[in-house]
Amino acid sequence: MASKNRAALITKVLKVVKKHYKPVAPPKERSLLQNLLFACCLENSLHEAAEKVFHSLSTDYFDWNEVRVSTIRELSDVLKPLNDPTESATRLKRVLQSVFETHYSFDLEPLKKQNIGVAVKTLEKYNGSTSFIVAYVTQQSLGGHSIPVNQGLLESMRIVGVVTDAEAAKGAVPGLERTVPKNKGVETGSLLHQLGVEMHRSPYGPTIRKLLLEIEPDCKDHLPKRAKAEEPAPPAPAPVKAAAPPAPPAAKKPTKKEEPAAKPAATKKPEKKPEKKAPPAKKPAAKPAPPAKKKPAAATKKLVKKKPR
Repeated sequence: MASKNRAALITKVLKVVKKHYKPVAPPKERSLLQNLLFACCLENSLHEAAEKVFHSLSTDYFDWNEVRVSTIRELSDVLKPLNDPTESATRLKRVLQSVFETHYSFDLEPLKKQNIGVAVKTLEKYNGSTSFIVAYVTQQSLGGHSIPVNQGLLESMRIVGVVTDAEAAKGAVPGLERTVPKNKGVETGSLLHQLGVEMHRSPYGPTIRKLLLEIEPDCKDHLPKRAKAEEPAPPAPAPVKAAAPPAPPAAKKPTKKEEPAAKPAATKKPEKKPEKKAPPAKKPAAKPAPPAKKKPAAATKKLVKKKPR
């Protein structure tokens, strides 16, 4: 993309965001560490929400070491007002842990005395640090001219044609700092950040679509589209059962007249016979008692009739 065309598109983007958003000036008295941690909260959320949760972190915890040893779940509860509480809590915890392991303290003010390039490389090495966080700290604490760009803003710039797909994959907007003067860097960064937050919060919403079409009316085909719900697959046809082979015809008897063939008897499933229990062991038969001896019957006397005298 020609630099002239890119600069014209960036100027058009700035003109539209100035019409719809108001810049927010961050506090100037914060230390480098505070700006580093604030950027972890601010990346994908509005300034007001980030200020609210940062105040809670500063007052509800004893010190930053207590925040460091807290779980991500606990920090996510504190960061609920943000658009991405879990991701912000993860960035915050990782950055604090990396700072502690690198310096064994939470004092990063010595970085201000170093060359900006050296300080930026140190910030980039922190685990959990992103290009947005590094650019924000460079702008707010190191005095460099760097405009923070989050993923939502990067996607918006890609849609309107400011950056190509390859440039968006690298996470930078070439020519942005050249187009925007340094004394307007904080104001411009705040306006562009709000555009990026809207894209991150509701990429399919009417607000972001209206803004992007106002910047570039020909970007309609590049706007994010909702994924179509997959239609349920049609049910598989029921398997066709193979027809049973016909039973063989009954054998014919050698008779003079042919008898009609008997119908094949329906085959019955063999019934399960109940299992026979083993017969109980036979007890030895008792020996029969000897027959009792019969007593001799008494002799019966015959009655003799006497003749009358």
